[in-house]
Amino acid sequence: MRKYGFWILFILIIVGFSDSVFLTYEYDTLSSVGCPVSPLINCLAVTSSKYSQIAGMPLALLGMFYYVFLFFLLMKKNKLFTSLLLVTTLFGVLFSSYLIYVQAFLIGLFCLYCLLSALVSFLIFGFSFWFFRKESKTLILDLGGYFYKYIAKPILFLIDPEVAHINMVLLGEKIFKNKVVVAIFRKIHVKKFPRLRQKIKDINFSTPIGLAAGFDYEGRLTQVLPYIGFGFGTVGTVTNGSYEGNPKPRLGRLPKSASLMVNKGFKSLGAGIISERLSKLKFGYPVGISIGRTNSKILKTVDSSIVDIVSAFKTFEKNKINSSYYELNISCPNLIHGSVSFYPLANLKKLLLATDKLRLKKPIFIKMPIDQTNRHTKNMLAEICKHKIAGVILGNLQTNTKDKSVHKDERKKYKVGKLSGKPTQKRSNELIKLAYKNYGDKLTIIGCGGVFSVEDAWAKFESGATLVQLITGMIFEGPQLISQINEGLNEMFVRKGFKNIAEVIGSNVD
Repeated sequence: MRKYGFWILFILIIVGFSDSVFLTYEYDTLSSVGCPVSPLINCLAVTSSKYSQIAGMPLALLGMFYYVFLFFLLMKKNKLFTSLLLVTTLFGVLFSSYLIYVQAFLIGLFCLYCLLSALVSFLIFGFSFWFFRKESKTLILDLGGYFYKYIAKPILFLIDPEVAHINMVLLGEKIFKNKVVVAIFRKIHVKKFPRLRQKIKDINFSTPIGLAAGFDYEGRLTQVLPYIGFGFGTVGTVTNGSYEGNPKPRLGRLPKSASLMVNKGFKSLGAGIISERLSKLKFGYPVGISIGRTNSKILKTVDSSIVDIVSAFKTFEKNKINSSYYELNISCPNLIHGSVSFYPLANLKKLLLATDKLRLKKPIFIKMPIDQTNRHTKNMLAEICKHKIAGVILGNLQTNTKDKSVHKDERKKYKVGKLSGKPTQKRSNELIKLAYKNYGDKLTIIGCGGVFSVEDAWAKFESGATLVQLITGMIFEGPQLISQINEGLNEMFVRKGFKNIAEVIGSNVD
């Protein structure tokens, strides 16, 4: 805020405070100093009416506290306090409007000093939103974040995580069928940021932030996610056969580590049901289908597993889903049936040769592990580059629960599952850099893992990612996070002098 803006608000607060002190004096002394009496004006009648107090407390005295609180907020150069300032001034305007209504229609008389107080409230409100116009644009998002952090999340985190997840998905699917809800969320979250637009593999991405596979595994949120700021989203991981999920617990929370324990093991309704559901829909943003090997005792060999995966691709192709891309998930560490792995280069080559034969028109991105060595990851990337693969997603879950990023009090919290969120962040960024440095000219890289803020997303772009996916950050920070990241990225472009994402990608790779 410019310096003159501070002084204008400061002077208005002093005027408002002084007026409140005077009105408090009039209330206590039952006097009316300097206030003319006319058919419409009678200060004493207003200040001594039953409407001049709340629970025995004079409104004028409350006004003094109001202006003192505004002064306190004005002096704090902090985004939270600025948001509180804007909200408080809004409350002041609404309450002043109510008091004008009381004078006009309930008392039938006006108090000049009360009208002065209302005028000051309106001026403070107007100037606050003008001087803090950048902050005011994101105020609703910030308020949503505070509400989620301090009210919604503490309640949700008292509920079993899988139960909470299932019910929130169903709730989201249901309420976004209402056109009014869609219109409200579109107004708040859907904004045009030309600097964030990209065209990748003939797919138009309005923003670079997408939902990773693992959240919407039943394909229920494709009509919801565009309206909370996502630029793309992945359904799944979907498997050819259905699987009810690993024995519970399948989800767990590690708050100190900013992480989730994930143990679903490709829980899926099956490609048939999911593809049938999606075939009836049109999508307002790029939707991807993540496909993986069915977690089944029947699939004991590499060859049978490949047949299973190929069958899932064929099912989606047959039903002509209006999706934009596929993800091939070879990196789930929670498959409890069978010991088939596509990390060995020979197995990976077999799988990719089979997908090549499908001659898919839609690009395929491979979801990669983060627990392999740099050397083996490079070898896997080298093999991937020999096939019809558009890019890679780096990466999946943290399998090392003893990693330094995992809080020591939470390392033994769960005996099953692997970790998402912050424990994946460092290794994900390392592998993004490795992939960009060696194969950035051949593969599109999508960064995934530990994105909780605009700075986290920016670090992935600097490391070489073209797009970024998240899940856990949204669960810990709130659904408004996506729009906040988009807003923040746009601001960072301006501040750092970048015209678009292309100029940022790989800028921190030696």
